[in-house]
Amino acid sequence: MLEAKEVSNKIVDFLRMRGPSLPIHIAKYLQMNSLFVSAFLSELVDDRRVIVSNMRVGGSPLYLLQGQEPRLDSYHQHLHPKEIEAYLLLKKEGILKDAEQDPAIRVALRAIKDFAIAFKIDDDIYWRYLVVKETEVMNILNKKPNLNQFEEETKKEERLLELKKEPEKTQTQRVTLKYKREEPEKKLIIPKEKQRIIQPSIKVKTREEQTNFENPLIQHELPKTKVIKEKPKSEFVINVMNMLQSKNIRIIEEKEYKAKEYNCISEINSDLGPISFLTQAKDKKSITEEDLKKLLVEAQKIPLPALFIYKGNISKKALEYLKTYSSILKVKSMD
Repeated sequence: MLEAKEVSNKIVDFLRMRGPSLPIHIAKYLQMNSLFVSAFLSELVDDRRVIVSNMRVGGSPLYLLQGQEPRLDSYHQHLHPKEIEAYLLLKKEGILKDAEQDPAIRVALRAIKDFAIAFKIDDDIYWRYLVVKETEVMNILNKKPNLNQFEEETKKEERLLELKKEPEKTQTQRVTLKYKREEPEKKLIIPKEKQRIIQPSIKVKTREEQTNFENPLIQHELPKTKVIKEKPKSEFVINVMNMLQSKNIRIIEEKEYKAKEYNCISEINSDLGPISFLTQAKDKKSITEEDLKKLLVEAQKIPLPALFIYKGNISKKALEYLKTYSSILKVKSMD
């Protein structure tokens, strides 16, 4: 019992010194088997001496002490790309209003639980960055004025100051002062024969320019911008998404979809923690070996295991291929 307490204390001391760490780092420090270390960590989490992160690094969570949450910053690169974008935006702004964000950012904010803390003001959902304290929330929100309104108000103030400084003058006096700044101080004596050259000249438009007269009352059509519309999802794609949701399989990133095909990165909760899969669903009468092989090759480039969802039958060769690579290739029927 004493030895177990000593090991637990050493783990806590290591985390206090190093901060958020993986079990493999602690095992290396203690020169112990990582399975034993995981058992001790689980006990420390139950005793609330150690907390565990929601984010995963190589499939494993990080272990840390209370108050070390801001130090998880150094591991943010292990988040998914969209989650990194949401993390950086939240860190920069401090507070984000949920309704003002893009749908993808809103999903990502809900996923980065280690960094984003939700709260409500008048039934509106907001997100505050981890280091922003609750007492600072209203101060930050009040310091976010409308920039356009702010610029207009400052311009008005500048104009008022200029008018106060400037003595009362007639309009003609202001015009002459304006031109005096531009003209040289010395007066030039110009011969009479050349005086007409410097007199204010009226530009006479050529016939060509007159024919190109532009009527300011005519509204010219602006160049049409291309509006990219999102493709509607087919019934098959919607059924796949509903099936994933019913099986508690979370869609992390949507890749592409067609009428009879859907591609995404999904996440499944397991006893070992969340596991991500490159997922593909196909509506085909017969799934071939080539279908499984293509998906697995793409998955290994990331690298991730592969999940193939099908509607139909699997050929014999495809079943043999599945047995060979069963550790990194899974299939699920929709029927």
